[in-house]
Amino acid sequence: MDRWATFDCYGTLIDWDCGIRTELARVFTEDRADELLARYHALEPELQADGTRSYREVLTEAMRRLGASPDEEDALARSLPTWQPFPEVPAALAATRAEGWKLAILSNTDRDFIDASMAGLGVPFELAIVASEIGSYKPGHRHWGRFFEQTQAPREGHVHVAASLFHDIAPANELGLRSVWINRLGEHAGPQPTRELADLSLLPETLDELAPA
Repeated sequence: MDRWATFDCYGTLIDWDCGIRTELARVFTEDRADELLARYHALEPELQADGTRSYREVLTEAMRRLGASPDEEDALARSLPTWQPFPEVPAALAATRAEGWKLAILSNTDRDFIDASMAGLGVPFELAIVASEIGSYKPGHRHWGRFFEQTQAPREGHVHVAASLFHDIAPANELGLRSVWINRLGEHAGPQPTRELADLSLLPETLDELAPA
């Protein structure tokens, strides 16, 4: 049986908050960065709601609404390809592949962004499904529908791995899918995942427990 691990990328594999906050501090000053990061988190789901904007457009419109000058409205989009993985991620992904798992990314982003980020991870993925190509953002279910259509992956051999309760764990529950919540922020409330980890260090053995070879 093929075993598939699907991943959210930004916030799970790539340090999304650090990437966004660094640009907010550069554009608006360090003193305002935390306040504006919180506002960004509130704005993004609103801008994604109808699925019509590309992620580049979401990033640009969010910066515009935060008050960026015209020459800085694309600052987040320009910087995204340089955002770095969390320290343990490349080794954890390599170890997961070594255990025979196939890897896929289900991301609320655009093809050029995800290609740049996957190159930075340095570990091959079988495929990536991005919002701009399916006209839908998570927590909508279309990413998973497209994944199962393309791969014919057996559900008993599939686990979804993500840091966002709202975007990923809740819809995985709605679809009856097993999940691993990467709880980097020490949160305590929300939809219940199948397993919870503080980071990806123990991911290979956790996946093997959920779907033995």
